[in-house]
Amino acid sequence: MKKLSFILFASFVVAGPANSQGAKSAYFELGGPGLASFNFDARFSNKQDGIGGRVGIGGFSLRTTISNGNGTSTERATVLFIPVGLNYLLGKDHRNYFEIGGGVTPVVASASFTDKNFTTTFGYAIFGYRMQPRDGGFTFRAFVCPVFASFGFIPYYGGVSFGYKFGNMKGK
Repeated sequence: MKKLSFILFASFVVAGPANSQGAKSAYFELGGPGLASFNFDARFSNKQDGIGGRVGIGGFSLRTTISNGNGTSTERATVLFIPVGLNYLLGKDHRNYFEIGGGVTPVVASASFTDKNFTTTFGYAIFGYRMQPRDGGFTFRAFVCPVFASFGFIPYYGGVSFGYKFGNMKGK
């Protein structure tokens, strides 16, 4: 319950200021802290660059058929990732940015064959490139995303994302 409360709190912290502030984008990310996730990203000021945040949801579900002495049974395993983080964009041409950031990803997994849930959290950092046009349109990101948790440290993990930046920004 504490983890769920944290997730909700972090989501409001990231998404709350985004309702009235700068550049907003939605994207699908492959790799990274959500494995395969849909995300929302926004700047916390009325600028194209600077500090911002993200929140997303992703995961997968697997189903398998197992044969045993009594016939067959279908088993299912589901994993849910909820990446939440802060990022900072650096750039001068209002299109190409260096992105640096980090955050946490709570993970919730369940399997029908064990009737148990598994939860954990891992931290991540992001160092990468973001193409985000000033007046809205197609966005692209490519990044290295080291992850760390009780299992250890994985320095050479990464990802890409494709999405859409909304609207025309006023100001810088």
